[in-house]
Amino acid sequence: MDEATRNLIFKAIDQTIVPAEFDRLQDAIEQDDEVRAEYLRAVTLCESLSEIASEASEPNAIASRPAHDDRTWKAPAACAVGAHWQSLSWSMIGLAATILLTVGGAAFWFGLQKSGTTNVADRGEQSVERNESQIAGHATLRRSVDLKWSAGGNEYRDGDVLTNGRLQFEEGVAEIDFFCGATLIVEGPAALNIESDWSVKVASGRLRANVPPAARGFIVKAAGSEIIDLGTEFALEVKSENARVEVIDGELEIRGGEHDGSHLLTGERQWLKGADTAESFDGLSTIDELKSRQENAASERFAAWQAHAEELRQDDRLIAYFPIAAGQHREPTALAAGGDGGTELHTGPDANAFGSRTVRNVARTGDGLNGKLIGPVEHSSGRFGSKSSGLNFGRPGSRVRTRIDGEYQAFSFACWVRIDGLEHVYNALFMSDGYETGELHWQIRNDGRLMFSVMVDDTQKIRRFSELDQREVETAGLARVYYSDPIWDISKSGQWFHLAAVYDPAGRQVMQYANGKQVGSHEILDKFHIDTLRIGAAEIGNWGQPFRKTPWFSVRNLNGTIDELAIFDAALTSEEITTLFQNGKPLGY
Repeated sequence: MDEATRNLIFKAIDQTIVPAEFDRLQDAIEQDDEVRAEYLRAVTLCESLSEIASEASEPNAIASRPAHDDRTWKAPAACAVGAHWQSLSWSMIGLAATILLTVGGAAFWFGLQKSGTTNVADRGEQSVERNESQIAGHATLRRSVDLKWSAGGNEYRDGDVLTNGRLQFEEGVAEIDFFCGATLIVEGPAALNIESDWSVKVASGRLRANVPPAARGFIVKAAGSEIIDLGTEFALEVKSENARVEVIDGELEIRGGEHDGSHLLTGERQWLKGADTAESFDGLSTIDELKSRQENAASERFAAWQAHAEELRQDDRLIAYFPIAAGQHREPTALAAGGDGGTELHTGPDANAFGSRTVRNVARTGDGLNGKLIGPVEHSSGRFGSKSSGLNFGRPGSRVRTRIDGEYQAFSFACWVRIDGLEHVYNALFMSDGYETGELHWQIRNDGRLMFSVMVDDTQKIRRFSELDQREVETAGLARVYYSDPIWDISKSGQWFHLAAVYDPAGRQVMQYANGKQVGSHEILDKFHIDTLRIGAAEIGNWGQPFRKTPWFSVRNLNGTIDELAIFDAALTSEEITTLFQNGKPLGY
C-alpha cells in the first residue's frame, strides 16, 4: 500500500478528507485487502486511544501515572499503524475521544465489513448492553417451496436465521436474504457455504442474485473466482463440469481465476470453468414467481388440513375443538338441514368473520362451549398464510373465555401456536380459572419449557422448593407441575409449533410433545394421582383469575398466536399426536 492511500485513511479518521479523496479511498477499500486491513487497524487504534483518553480524563488516573510520563505515551505495539502513531503527546490523546466519534460514522459510511472483523460501532453497542440476547447468523431463509434438505445436513424453516456453514438441499427453491441486503433465489439441487453477511461460496446449483446499493460489494465465490456485485442482478450456475455467470442488470467484477479483473455489464456472460455452450438462464425463478408458487402450495396444504379438520371434529373423544384457522363460519343451511348440531367448516374472506367475538367449538359437544373473545385479542394470519386465521394474544388484556363443565377421565390438549416472545415468567396456553381440585394449567415458562399441571387437592397448604425462585415457597393446594425439555428460544421467535400434552391417570403418566416429537415424560406418583378431572371456567391464551380479591392479576398472556386447539377426554397415543402434527403442519415443516 502506498503512502498516499495511507494518508487518505488518516484524513478519513480525522475528518479532513474531501469528497474526491473519499471516493478514491472507498474504491481502494473495496478492491484491496491490504487497504481494508490497514483501515480496520487504524479504526481499532482509535478505539484504544479513546479508552486511554477516558482514563486520562479522570484525576486519579492521571495522578497515578509516573511523573516522567506526563508528556508522552507509547501506543501499544498491537495498535501501531504507522511510525508517527508510535509516540503520541497527551494533547493528542485528549483528542482521541473526538476522533472516536468519527469512527462509527466512517465505518458505516464505508459500509464494508470483512469476515472475522468487528466494526467499532458494533463493539460499542455490545459494551453498553452486555446482557442483551444474542444469536449468531448472517442471513434468513425468507421463503421456500418444496425444499428437500440433504440427509445429515442442517434443516431450516421459513424465517429461520442462517448461521455460517453449509446449506444443502436436493430439490425445491429457497429465497435467502443476507443481512447486508443481498437476496439469493437458489434452485436445488444446490450446496452453498454461507461465510458472512457479505459473502457466500457456491459449490453447486443455480441462483439469481439481487444486490441493492446498500449491499454493494457482496461477494459470491464459485469455481475459483469471486464475483463482486457492484449493485446489480446476475445469474449463476455451478455444475461439476462447468460454471457460468451472466449479468441480468447492472455490472459486476470477476476477481481471481483466468478472468481476474474482468467487468461484465447487462447481458454479458462469462464461463468461469468449462466450455462455452448455448445454454441459457431462461426459466430461472424470480421473486414474484417464487411468491406465487408458495401461495399456491399453501392453499393446497390449507385445503388438505380443512379436510382433516372436518374428519377430526367427528371424533367422539373430543371435549372441544376450536379450528380457528378455518375461520369457523357457520352456514345457515347447516342448521336448517337438521344435522348433528355441529358446525360445518367454511373458509374464504367472509368466513374469517373479522369482527366476530366468538370462537366456535365445532366438536359434537356443540355451541355451549363456544369461546368469547375478550379485550384486545386480534385476528391475524394463521399458519397457512393470509387465507387462514389465528388469534393473537400479544396484549395483557387479550383472552378467550369459555366454560367447560363435566368430569373427565383423561386429558389430551393439542394446539398450533406461533410464539413471538416469552417475556412473562409464565405464558398461558389454556388455563382453568380457579385451579381447583381436578382442574388444569397448561402454559410455557420463560425458559422455553412447557408446563402442565392438574390440581390434586386445593385444600392443602404446601411448602415446596421453587426451582425458579431457588427458595422454599408456600403454595395453595397440592399439585405437581410437569416440565418438558426446552422447546423454544429467541432464535425460534415467530415459528409455528404444534404442542400437545397428554395427562393419563389410568396409565399414570404425563407426556408432552412439540411438532410430533416427545419432549417430556413423567410418571404420576401416588401422591399426585387424581382420576376425576375437570376444566370449568377457563381461558385460551391468558389467565384472568376473575375471582381474585384485589385488582392485581398475574400477567400471563401469550405473546403469540393460536389458530387451532383441540381438547380430548382421552389419552392420545404418540402415533395419534404425530398424525395431528402431520395433518396440520404448514409449508416448510
